[in-house]
Amino acid sequence: MRLSATSRFMAAAAAAAVVWSGSNAYADGPADKTTQPSGPSGGAHGSDVYASAGYSRIKVRQISGPTGGNRGSLSSVDVNWKPPACWYEPVFTGEELKDFVDKTDGNGDVGIHESWFGKGLWTDHYKDGKPESNFDDASSIAEGYKDYNVGKKGYFWRSVAPDDSDPGSWDCSKIMFWQDAGRIPEIAHAPTPEMLSEYAYNQVKVPATKIELKPAATSTVNLPTWVWLDKSVFQDVTVRAELPRTDLWAQTTAKPVALHLDPGTDDAETYPSSGDCTFNADGSIGTPYRAGDADRTPPCGVRYLRATNGTPYHLKASVTWKITWTGTGGAHGDHPDGVFETTQDVNVQEIQSVNR
Repeated sequence: MRLSATSRFMAAAAAAAVVWSGSNAYADGPADKTTQPSGPSGGAHGSDVYASAGYSRIKVRQISGPTGGNRGSLSSVDVNWKPPACWYEPVFTGEELKDFVDKTDGNGDVGIHESWFGKGLWTDHYKDGKPESNFDDASSIAEGYKDYNVGKKGYFWRSVAPDDSDPGSWDCSKIMFWQDAGRIPEIAHAPTPEMLSEYAYNQVKVPATKIELKPAATSTVNLPTWVWLDKSVFQDVTVRAELPRTDLWAQTTAKPVALHLDPGTDDAETYPSSGDCTFNADGSIGTPYRAGDADRTPPCGVRYLRATNGTPYHLKASVTWKITWTGTGGAHGDHPDGVFETTQDVNVQEIQSVNR
């Protein structure tokens, strides 16, 4: 039985008690079809991984930059940018596919929007050579295979979508197909170093923007509050993504380049007036306040013109990170800058002069 993503979870539960036949076909479609897609299934069967359209084998690790403390994901300054919605990956050798079908009785995802439950479906197409339609692309036919291609060098590739409700997931239309070893399929949405770099971008975690303030506890009306960032915290962050069973890899690096201050009120001035504080050559931002600096203008800071009355101002600090990448074969490029923002409470007192 072929089931839509909508029906996968119900079918998986029922499969334990029901012997499926291989004669019925069901698949989900976009909004104009009869059913709506939902999150793909996944899990483990012993030491094996189900052929799940929601499970990627891309290996990601951070290879430089801080790893502890409070961290978060970047937001792209380009509102139209997003990580890949779908792609193809090598899943099984011929022997592994045969073993998978035997162990699971043929229960798994053959594509993003289609699951096969019942050994007959798998043996018909991948063992006995019966052609099948590519459901997401009804105009194309997938030729069948003989004995799962056991003994041949290569892999069966399957589409992957982190979110199969994303309309972009429909762009990966093929059911699981064969590709000889040492080659990347020459089809749309095959993996590339740039695609892996985009995937890695979405995995980058940067430290929270905890800025240092002087005065630290309470600022004073009309006197500058100095702002700076510790160079030991804001270092480049590099994430590496590798796709097993291929030679494809990419490293995406986020480099902090600027801090933007938003005082949280119109009754304030920033230094510089744009609110944009650039990083120094040593990786720090601004200058720590020192005794005797009360009459100086800070290179990075804020001056509040009105006191708070029980409710603090919410000072927003946004660090901009420049994103670059390198990958297999010398490939390289840039992605849109990323931003990470945090907010700190600032109380301002009504005193016109103080001794520091």
